[in-house]
Amino acid sequence: MDKMNHSSAEAEAENIEPLRYLSKEEAAAIETELLRDYKFGQQQLIEIWGQACAIAITKAYPLSSLAKKQPTVLVICGPDQNGSIGLVCARHLRIFEYEPTIYHPKRSSQSLHQDFTVQCEKMDIPFLSYLPTEVQLINDAYNLVIDAMLGPEADCANIKEPYSGILVTLKQIKTPIVSVDVPSGWDVEEPSQDGINPDVLISLTAPKKCAMSFSGKHFLAGRFLPYDIQKKYELNLPDYPGTDCLIEL
Repeated sequence: MDKMNHSSAEAEAENIEPLRYLSKEEAAAIETELLRDYKFGQQQLIEIWGQACAIAITKAYPLSSLAKKQPTVLVICGPDQNGSIGLVCARHLRIFEYEPTIYHPKRSSQSLHQDFTVQCEKMDIPFLSYLPTEVQLINDAYNLVIDAMLGPEADCANIKEPYSGILVTLKQIKTPIVSVDVPSGWDVEEPSQDGINPDVLISLTAPKKCAMSFSGKHFLAGRFLPYDIQKKYELNLPDYPGTDCLIEL
């Protein structure tokens, strides 16, 4: 509220502009500009996002708050960029002294994705060969499940195996779920009809339209965005506290 004390009417006007929720096209356009015009690298962006996701998880679920004796976390990674972000997130969780296990049913042939996979293997993070369909096994084994499965690039009307089966399992577990950017099974622009119901959502860059109907704990990781892009897309991002790379909305 400090901004409201500024005498400048412009500052006041800026302060009351609502946060912008992005369409699928806008989110893709911003990413393209970051890569093409601002010379961010794909690996750099995925690293920024993955680390931010891990930090958000430490804020939502500090080690001291976890119910189980071991700080176990299951990270479910899809084949596309969201899966790569999940791999980076798992590596940073390991650095932060959590005990991640990765389930990565369809590995990408992209060299970048493979590099992130090797980094996790070199950190001695275990990979599951299959996901138990017995829901109680997941509830008993893990404090949290990280959903880095489908993301904004997925066609939620046409989800194929193994992901459709994983979604059925995730809808039944009692373990808290943290979703990366867009909860798996959700349309980027619509409220969830048939997707999972995560406890925490971590929006990357700026929140997507579907997040307007999300009622759980919601973090935004977009502080790295160049000011000109923020202005061009009228994102109206909040003021991030201190040196934090994310904020709870």
